[in-house]
Amino acid sequence: MKWLLRIVFLFVVAIGLVIGALLLMPGDKLAAILAEQVKSATGRELKLTGDVNLSFWPVLGMETGPVTFGNAPWAGSEPMLSADSLAVGVDAAALLNGDFRIRRVIADQPVLRLELSDGLGNWEMGAASPEPTSGSSSASSEASQQGVVTLDRLELTNARLIYIENGTTTFDFSDVDLSASWPAPTAPMIMEARMAAPGGKVNVDLKILDLPAYASGAVAPLQLALTAPGGEFGFDGRVNLAGEMDGNLEVKTKNTEKMLAAFGQAGVGVPLGLGRAADVSGHMTYTSDGRVSLRNMDAKLDHNRFTGEADIEISDPPKITARLKGGDIDLSRYNDTPAPTGGGSGTASTQDSGWSTDPIDASALALANGEIRLTASSIAVPELTFGPSDLTLSLDRSRAVLRMNPATLFTGQINGQVVANNRNGLSVGGKLNANGIDLRQALSAVAEINRLTGAASGEFEFLGVGQTEDQIMRSLSGKGSLDVGQGVISGFDLDRLMGRGKGTGGTTVFNSLTASFTIDQGVLRNKDLLMSLDNYRADGKGKVNIGAQTIDYLFTPTALRANSGQGLSVPVRVIGPWSDPSIKPDLSKVIEAAAEGQLKDIEDDAKQKVLDKVSDELGTVVTDTESAEDALKNKLEEEAKKGLLKLLGGN
Repeated sequence: MKWLLRIVFLFVVAIGLVIGALLLMPGDKLAAILAEQVKSATGRELKLTGDVNLSFWPVLGMETGPVTFGNAPWAGSEPMLSADSLAVGVDAAALLNGDFRIRRVIADQPVLRLELSDGLGNWEMGAASPEPTSGSSSASSEASQQGVVTLDRLELTNARLIYIENGTTTFDFSDVDLSASWPAPTAPMIMEARMAAPGGKVNVDLKILDLPAYASGAVAPLQLALTAPGGEFGFDGRVNLAGEMDGNLEVKTKNTEKMLAAFGQAGVGVPLGLGRAADVSGHMTYTSDGRVSLRNMDAKLDHNRFTGEADIEISDPPKITARLKGGDIDLSRYNDTPAPTGGGSGTASTQDSGWSTDPIDASALALANGEIRLTASSIAVPELTFGPSDLTLSLDRSRAVLRMNPATLFTGQINGQVVANNRNGLSVGGKLNANGIDLRQALSAVAEINRLTGAASGEFEFLGVGQTEDQIMRSLSGKGSLDVGQGVISGFDLDRLMGRGKGTGGTTVFNSLTASFTIDQGVLRNKDLLMSLDNYRADGKGKVNIGAQTIDYLFTPTALRANSGQGLSVPVRVIGPWSDPSIKPDLSKVIEAAAEGQLKDIEDDAKQKVLDKVSDELGTVVTDTESAEDALKNKLEEEAKKGLLKLLGGN
């Protein structure tokens, strides 16, 4: 028995001497031994500088100064890990049992570079080249042969995290504080990260419920929560090693512009009604080529709600293909800005002073490319409200094309397209066909003209350029035509103007109206207006200055049955601001007509009325001027005789 005790004693002494020798060994010698052992086990270079301190029980650990750990031979030249200081410790007792229980990994200002190529990660040790299928399975098999690996505590302070996938940097985050734990093979791996971002901090909480399956390349359950300045992101689903995801997504923002700025998209303006505050949920699928699909989507964007599906290609800018349905969509205040501090409404220039001179922010046209189709019960935009409509919006490099298939506007139908282009300054244009448009509603909304009523059809092409509403209206060019059925002109009584009957109480009812027009530099010109009435026809020509909001138009009604069937015309000029124009007969045109031979007819008509009046007064028939003079002389003589007889006392 004594010899057995001596052997144990000698064994303990030997171990003590070895440990003592290691503890007394200079730091550079320890660093060299550790580097050699790491390279033998992993095939990677480990460089340790500064003092190296070791511990043996219960934790086999090391603390060192600056350190670098080499990358995989097939990856980049930069090290996989570098840090100003590093502390690593493993459970010594578990190590004797063949398990690798990591008690702590603590690094100060580390740079962690993770690379994935063809399914193989640079964190997989002992692999010389990327062979996705066999490499992953062999790594998994090797890990299972080495026993259980767990992690109690990982802390990276002020870290930089870089992730490179197939040669492309997917993300590069600095000033990150990261912690992680995986206390048992059957326990979830929990990771928390905090990083600085414009406007505040981004917090990430991630939970992988089956880390061994995930590490082997299989699909594993994932729960992810991200909060950032302005909003939050949540995901509950599945993930694989390539980062592909499938599950339920929810995004909520209180300030979308602030959240975009936190992720490097500062200065992007979000129109009111399209998600300055948002609540979006649906089933999301993300593939490794950067494509996101959303199904069963329910999106509340400010006061509007949309349902449908969307596909997004992550790029700069993103490409979106979507099919959406909406109820009553309100975009009437899309360009509103928050009121300034201390009062003020922040509203645009009023219509009383003409078109608005406030700059138009068209930056939203650059937010994305793609095509979005929307069917809605109604859509309100500034000063217009569409009824049930089927619209398709195509976006391509700051150019938007809105196709109407059709759209309901002013109780009628509109087909065609409108274009807004902000590539080299803002321009707007379009080509439209309309049918059954309520003319009063249309003119009231577009030009504040409320006097004309009827159902109109027609065509319209236009183009305007400028950075304000006023500039666009003053630059308008285009052409069009108008065809109106039965209608009414209020504030203008043609019967009374022509001196026939009692009129219709300040209105003119017409059977049809047709016209064509051209527009140049914001001025609309027309010279072929034709209005048909029961007893009249009316022609018109003139101009409407859209930019200055004024009208100068000559309207010439003709009484078809007057003047022995040759007609009688009394021109009317409409002139002044189009919100309250002056409407009055144009006497200069009457004079011009007289110069053309029409004045004689008017004089003859007036003379006959005088002769008739004289005949009534004299009690005799007067047919011309001479007979009128004779009749007057005879009347005077007769009256003189009567007066003389009365003076003399005669009968």
